[in-house]
Amino acid sequence: MKPENPADDQQELRAARSSLRQLPPRPSSSDLSPEDAMARKQEQEKRDALVRGVTSIEEMRQAIRRAGRGLPGIIEVPRIGRLDAAAFHQRAKEGLPFVITGLVGKWPLSALTPQTLRERFGELPVRARVGDYINTAFAPDRAMQDMSLLAYLDLVADNTQDLPPYVGNLALRELNGLCHWPAYFRKMGPPRFWLGPAGTVTPLHCDYDDNIFAQIWGSKRIFLAPPHHDAFLYPREANAILFGSPFDPEAPDFERFPLARQAAMIECIMQPGELLYVPAGWYHQVRSLTFSLSANRWARALPLALQGDAALKAG
Repeated sequence: MKPENPADDQQELRAARSSLRQLPPRPSSSDLSPEDAMARKQEQEKRDALVRGVTSIEEMRQAIRRAGRGLPGIIEVPRIGRLDAAAFHQRAKEGLPFVITGLVGKWPLSALTPQTLRERFGELPVRARVGDYINTAFAPDRAMQDMSLLAYLDLVADNTQDLPPYVGNLALRELNGLCHWPAYFRKMGPPRFWLGPAGTVTPLHCDYDDNIFAQIWGSKRIFLAPPHHDAFLYPREANAILFGSPFDPEAPDFERFPLARQAAMIECIMQPGELLYVPAGWYHQVRSLTFSLSANRWARALPLALQGDAALKAG
């Protein structure tokens, strides 16, 4: 933690105020015709493929599912010590999730406290998920509320709802300056932060990008299922690289979703200071068990489990 310095505090406050204008615009309903909407979707998929260096996002998704069918079954997520980039790649090419210990706990952010957030970063602008954000998780009109970080922390302290407000998937440069991400990928998306009390949830979904997830404070329960088990999870497309599932592994409703009985669900409890690798295409649901701060980054490249598939690589 840096020493107290009034000048530094004032500089942080000015930076926070200026960044208030930098929150991305909220999703809004589109007036596009079905034809224009499809054309926009196809154009976005072309850009997604170009960023990842693949010929087609759809072909990449299908390859991930095929590779999943060859994976060995696992009943738990292994924990291993710190890895350099070469060792990480070698392990990740197996296509299975794993937890790395002894890394995140050394970040300066891990040494801070919720009280520090109030004192040093309270004026940061955040966007909280409010209301029933589970059943609208992958809808463009999900309820959001913009506020300061301090106002969010106060809202959480006063909240009595079963589903508390959640700050999720938000870029916070001021906090990222206190993180030391490992150089496991040549190209990665910006860090995204997740902050909230016990009971905040990200429902079951999969991203078709490799993902490293850092548990900074608190603990979270994560359920994981392999990519090819989407056949049992009633997936719904949010966009080309994000699919959600209405099935809840914490409260399974097999009458509504009978195929889900066949889905393998692996439970992993993430503790402070741990880093989880989630291979592209693996379904996962995340619940905070305590007040929790997490961060993640998605790779922007051909998934490591598919590195041997030259046919997918754009020429």
